[in-house]
Amino acid sequence: MRAALVVLDGWGIGDHDRLDAVRAADTPTMDRLADEGATGTLDTSGRAVGLPDGQMGNSEVGHLTIGAGRVIDQSYTRITRAIEAGELPENDAIESAFAHAAANDGLVHFMGLVSDGGVHSDQRHLHAL
Repeated sequence: MRAALVVLDGWGIGDHDRLDAVRAADTPTMDRLADEGATGTLDTSGRAVGLPDGQMGNSEVGHLTIGAGRVIDQSYTRITRAIEAGELPENDAIESAFAHAAANDGLVHFMGLVSDGGVHSDQRHLHAL
């Protein structure tokens, strides 16, 4: 038996209303494959890709999950979990940065994304620091 894994980024399976671009397009090959049962769908958000429930995924987390063959908690999820468990102050890298700054009369500068996008950033992470 021959098989192929074809990842169609942005090819969503929607409610099939008049605004559904995939449904509106002429897709004879995909239609035939679907009719033959040669297709499958994946959950691409929330816990299925290592993100919190209700959090929209993206192609990066989808590819990581497919490639790993299992769910891998994303940084967003791991950081949020550490904050909720009160473990963030015990993080070795953070603890070391603040200790070095204190011992050398220095400063700690934060650099990163600040948004509520969810996959790569969450303002709550900055506020928790």
